[in-house]
Amino acid sequence: MTKQNQVYKCEICGNITEVLHTGVGELVCCGQPMNLQEEKVKEEGNEKHLPYVVKNEDGNLVIRIGEVEHPMEEKHYIEWIEINMKDEGRIAKKYFKAGDKPEIEFHTRGEHFEIRAYCNVHGLWKLEI
Repeated sequence: MTKQNQVYKCEICGNITEVLHTGVGELVCCGQPMNLQEEKVKEEGNEKHLPYVVKNEDGNLVIRIGEVEHPMEEKHYIEWIEINMKDEGRIAKKYFKAGDKPEIEFHTRGEHFEIRAYCNVHGLWKLEI
């Protein structure tokens, strides 16, 4: 059974799918089941994958990936950052490419957030505030 907002990856072709509606079917790509990307919430040592959040002088949230900035190289980079503004009932996502700075600023009035980031090498990371 799939659940809304889960992320799945095909280990053959690298296709990534995010579930929009909960369903009972199995997601298949390249003739085999896709792998659920588990949300990691803790890492050891230098924090390079977990979202790091600060409020700027305008009251906006500035989200950076890692207290130590995550590399943004051709073979290792953050593909996207997503914020679920639970108080406001909306989700926003920003896509990145190699060479971009893994940072985004969001305007929000809420206080409760779920922030996810996807590293093309190390998978899905999550922070709840």
